[in-house]
Amino acid sequence: MNYELFCTFALKFVIITMHKLRFALFGNIYQAKKSALAKKLLCCLEGHGAEVWIDRPFYDYLTRELQLNVNATGLIEDDRFRADFAISMGGDGTFLQTAMRVGNKGIPIIGVNMGRMGFLADVGGDDIEATIDCIYNEDYRLEERSVLEVAYQGQGARGKGQETSPYALNEVAVLKRDNSSMISIRVDINGEYLTTYQADGLIINTPTGSTGYALSVGGSIMSPNAGVLGITPVAAHSLNVRPITICDNAEITLSVSSRSHNFLVAIDGRSETCTEDRQLRVRKAPYSIQVVKRNNSSFFRTLREKLAWGTDIRN
Repeated sequence: MNYELFCTFALKFVIITMHKLRFALFGNIYQAKKSALAKKLLCCLEGHGAEVWIDRPFYDYLTRELQLNVNATGLIEDDRFRADFAISMGGDGTFLQTAMRVGNKGIPIIGVNMGRMGFLADVGGDDIEATIDCIYNEDYRLEERSVLEVAYQGQGARGKGQETSPYALNEVAVLKRDNSSMISIRVDINGEYLTTYQADGLIINTPTGSTGYALSVGGSIMSPNAGVLGITPVAAHSLNVRPITICDNAEITLSVSSRSHNFLVAIDGRSETCTEDRQLRVRKAPYSIQVVKRNNSSFFRTLREKLAWGTDIRN
């Protein structure tokens, strides 16, 4: 080996060995019985010499409630953090919260399943070490997931939760409040009138959200990389109103009227009251969320295994 080639390899070796991967760890605080998984993950990261920054509430839960000895590099006190990867420990709801915290930082998210379904958080407890090994061996792929952005027009009120995070990885839903009568939702797409839904609500979902709330009310399943959005009514008062799929470069305007003069806006489950003199404009956000997937994973296999999609119960 000539001298220049040797120096090149030596330099690459030094860079790799000197660079410690930084992980930002988020998790839910309601599953004490899953403390063994948290301990396994922390031990695995420590074994790789990783920097581990833990969200303050999750750190307090691990150390105070679960009595774990956590050797954290530092704590995440707000959204001004940086990392090579973010890890979500919990179910799909925790994954959505992690995606909200990551925002437009471009940090890939690893979802460790501590819940029941685990469609987004699809790394099981038995796969934790293998997944972290794949990260260090660069044996993984990133899936780009589109995000929805909500903007408001008009003088009505909206909640603080929407002001701080008007972005949704799964869906934006407008819904009637409590046991009030159904609401009317006028929908315009790129300025062209579509229809007015008489329903309990309406869901605008991304492909990621097509296996969530929208699926439960009859929406279509969409492949994660499909460049589309779904519009699905909730308990529509008409037999000829069905879910519709549109291109994700469209801007959707929602105008809502209600007997109570207000309604709910749910952005990935974060619900706030909005008054009917405000319009909602929903469109694709200027950034996407990156999800870490092992190379042997498959969306269609997950459909079959997690949702029993296509299963013939007669067998």
